[in-house]
Amino acid sequence: MNWDQVAGKWMQVRGSVREHWGKLTDDDFERIAGNRDKFVGIIQERYGIAKEEALKRADEWAKTLREPEATKAHSLTGRP
Repeated sequence: MNWDQVAGKWMQVRGSVREHWGKLTDDDFERIAGNRDKFVGIIQERYGIAKEEALKRADEWAKTLREPEATKAHSLTGRP
């Protein structure tokens, strides 16, 4: 997924975020709300890494996300 998709599906991807980024708190999730820059900033804080490294890791994680099959089918047919 790209970050626009992540932002739009933030509530659905929270489980994957929680799995991958276990140091994030519920407050962090609320602050991030799908915003890439906030996500990267919080990753920096929680994991003690440089901005460039946090950005790289966040983008690599986002690329591993897959759009649910039902959503793909709807977008291909144009029907909800």
